[in-house]
Amino acid sequence: MSNYNLGTIGSTPVVKNNFSLSESAPNDIFQFRINSTSNVNLSLTDISAGDDADIILYRDNGNGVFDAGDLLSSQVVGLANASGNRDDAINRRLDAGTYFAEVRRFGLRSSGSVSYDFAVSATASNSTAGFSNLLPKEFELGNLSGDVTRSNNVSNVDTSDTYSFSLGLFEGVNITLSNLLADADIRLIRDSNNNRIVDAGEEVARSTRGGTTSELISNIRQSGDYFLQVNQFSGQTGYALTFDHFTTPEA
Repeated sequence: MSNYNLGTIGSTPVVKNNFSLSESAPNDIFQFRINSTSNVNLSLTDISAGDDADIILYRDNGNGVFDAGDLLSSQVVGLANASGNRDDAINRRLDAGTYFAEVRRFGLRSSGSVSYDFAVSATASNSTAGFSNLLPKEFELGNLSGDVTRSNNVSNVDTSDTYSFSLGLFEGVNITLSNLLADADIRLIRDSNNNRIVDAGEEVARSTRGGTTSELISNIRQSGDYFLQVNQFSGQTGYALTFDHFTTPEA
């Protein structure tokens, strides 16, 4: 087991790429601290083909060292265990303190070494600045060739959902977030350098209306790959996310 102290984290993601796990060293521990209540976002991406790895997030038991006291179920504050080499993500509102993120090799789906990229950030809660700056493919929609609707929810224990999709030539989309019982927002990203981080200039559009008013991003016409983030602003709510596909006049 390897331990890495990432220090105090903030909105600028801390990224650890090209790490690996093996049968003899099946887990890595990333320690970090947040200084105030924040939306903590973790992602595990680019897991090697044919392999599997998961993330478990623990709250420190008070001694600043990852030990048996942190392994108690009462200290676990997050788990992401998507099957196979699909991306894993944890997005949770957490109080100030020290935390340990364990990246664990899932032996039943892996043989030999397992490579992965890990990232963590912390953004402001109850704020339009609270969007995650990480881009895991939590929900993959593929190329949009027709209308698509997905239902899910956001809350303090899952503050963000990220959807990946693409548009072909002569295709467009309007995106609506509706059926809200509390305030949530949406943001559209083009990850132009494919680093799975939201960098300056990559935000295409956002909708951050107050209360339970539906959110709308309209008339997206440029072909390519996109990420759509649903972000909790306050409270807990289910939602309907609709991608209204259309063919552009140029077709």
